[in-house]
Amino acid sequence: QVRLVESGGGLVQAGGSLSLSCTVSGLSFSSYSIGWFRQAPGKDREFVGIVGRMGGYTYYADSVKDRFTISRDNAKDTVYLQMNSLTPEDTAVYSCAASVQTAAYSSDRYDFWGQGTQVSVSS
Repeated sequence: QVRLVESGGGLVQAGGSLSLSCTVSGLSFSSYSIGWFRQAPGKDREFVGIVGRMGGYTYYADSVKDRFTISRDNAKDTVYLQMNSLTPEDTAVYSCAASVQTAAYSSDRYDFWGQGTQVSVSS
């Protein structure tokens, strides 16, 4: 059974930082790119960024570029999302997802999903 479990969400003040983790089990972790998505209330799910299979490739949405960093530890089957300079507009449920594709920038390219973790940024 494939499982992706996000952790690290919470409440933070604007300008602060938060780090999320996505721990994966049930699949060959290094065979999958891992993406992060977010969904705010009343809005569509939004692509945040992706890290390639070996961690050497990353790509970010313009809205988070230079503020968010994605990394992975294949020995721990875990991907990290470091979020800095957070604003209230970053408030959303953040989910990780696994894809066999490298250039996976939309949700339909992902095979497995986590349940998500809430990130709330106060002004």
